[in-house]
Amino acid sequence: MNTMKESAGASEIGALMMAMGGKALGVSQVLALTGTPQKNAALRAAAAAIRNRRAEILAANARDLRDARERRLSAALLDRLELNAGRIEAMAGGLEEVAALPDPVGTVAAQWTRPNGLEISRVRVPLGVIGIIYESRPNVTADAGALCLKSGNAVILRGGSEAERSNRAIHACLVDGLVAAGLPPEAIQLVPTKDRQAVGYMLSGMTDFIDVIVPRGGKSLVARVQQEARVPVIGHLEGNCHVYVDGGADLNMARAIVLNAKLRRTGVCGAAETLLVDKACVATHLGPIVRELLDAGCEVRGDAAVQAVDARVKAATEDDWYTEYLDSVIAARVVDGVEGAVAHIAKYGSAHTESIVTEDKAVAERFLSEVDSAIVLWNASTQFADGGEFGMGAEIGISTDRFHARGPVGVEQLTSYKYAVRGNGQVRAG
Repeated sequence: MNTMKESAGASEIGALMMAMGGKALGVSQVLALTGTPQKNAALRAAAAAIRNRRAEILAANARDLRDARERRLSAALLDRLELNAGRIEAMAGGLEEVAALPDPVGTVAAQWTRPNGLEISRVRVPLGVIGIIYESRPNVTADAGALCLKSGNAVILRGGSEAERSNRAIHACLVDGLVAAGLPPEAIQLVPTKDRQAVGYMLSGMTDFIDVIVPRGGKSLVARVQQEARVPVIGHLEGNCHVYVDGGADLNMARAIVLNAKLRRTGVCGAAETLLVDKACVATHLGPIVRELLDAGCEVRGDAAVQAVDARVKAATEDDWYTEYLDSVIAARVVDGVEGAVAHIAKYGSAHTESIVTEDKAVAERFLSEVDSAIVLWNASTQFADGGEFGMGAEIGISTDRFHARGPVGVEQLTSYKYAVRGNGQVRAG
């Protein structure tokens, strides 16, 4: 009997997802030809709706938070889930920033003329239909919807069950914006069920509809997406980010950057998880930085040299160097200059975001050149690993892939290209 019910449930979910896919595919062909003014009008109208419905969104989020606390979700997940007046305004502002961005669709990336007179252009075009699977952060609903619309893509959003009410309230504002601008509401669809089978369909059962999947969430979610997806995936598995304090670093700058990189928001993928300190400045820099972290409530797990500066430091294990804590915990060790830092990051890092603090330009340029991560910074916090901070309006996530998109995934990264070739009667000989 249970098997029959499960089969019926699977059939219903399958029918739902196939219908959503069909609608998205049809709408994607409309969006690919939609002009910039109409897309921007939808985004601005959606921003206005978010502001007008702020109380409704906050009420929905409060109910999500109540349930999340009852389920004893971690502090990091609660922080990602929580909305307030400032975050709602940031969402609305993000939509307006995306509207103000140049439209990548139709942009000519390169053009040239062949000796036979053929004129060849490489032109940006939408990817088509994008599936986005995400956890906790309800602001992703707004960011992802906006970026996909601006880049001419239809999108199917599947948010986490812990943010279901918040996501629905924000999605309703996006639909208001689409309708106000005369665009089909199916351009931005939100999966209306918590059933996990919906995720399975998006990953492997909708290849006729979905062109690319973007996961945004914890390691288990991203790992599942990467393993099961039958369409291309844009994303990153972990954000094991490093700050390296070089012997040529200004101490006050180093203290400020390390504290911000670790503790501004511990639950974001750009939060620093490992501190590396040059052995050349151990006597002057290590103690003050480590003690400031400890005094701020951050647990420090260090090697013998780091443990020697303060009794509160716990011994680090080999696993600590690989760990993305997403909490007030940081691993710390002393390395032999920039060469040692680069070697450590190459061995233990996740190719996400790394920072060097130094006044030595030559050392900094070596670090920027030799560290093979999506984002590499000099004298700046790793918390700047964010599309909004890059001037991209918003982002769907940070990609550590080495093909198509790398780093913050914004409107341009959600396009591909085609070649337009113009001739005047040429035929190929032979």
